[in-house]
Amino acid sequence: MSEQEFKHLIRIANTDLDGNKSILYAMRKIKGINIMVANALCGLANIPKRKKAGTLSDKDASKLTELVKDLATIGTPEWLMNRRKDPETGKDKHLHGPDLQFTQDNDVKMLKKVKSYRGLRHQWGVPVRGQRTKSNFRRNKGKGSLGVKRKSGTKAGKV
Repeated sequence: MSEQEFKHLIRIANTDLDGNKSILYAMRKIKGINIMVANALCGLANIPKRKKAGTLSDKDASKLTELVKDLATIGTPEWLMNRRKDPETGKDKHLHGPDLQFTQDNDVKMLKKVKSYRGLRHQWGVPVRGQRTKSNFRRNKGKGSLGVKRKSGTKAGKV
């Protein structure tokens, strides 16, 4: 490949990916795609995992975009999906990008609306999944202790 054909940014699934990284690790920037899903997508598209993202042709990039959109229908195993047994449809889905964030927000709003235990924990801003609350999840963590402040303008030893 010549220097002119290398792209520093490549667009897959409405996300700009770094062209200097291998395609396996560059696809992690897409929300909802991790290394396992990226590995499966590269295998389905017959693209080498270690190939730099900037050297992909437009045809390969469009093939990956289509595979990301249709991940649930192309025969990937259900354990790879991030939305299994959707409450509305009952089907397995794999969401990515803004759809994933929108769906997560709606799920939390629904939990709050029905006032389930998890919904109430979300409302109160405390841990939802059973973590300890005595030592962790404090609001002022990391700000340091206040202690005793001395008056401004006075030095130690002088009254």
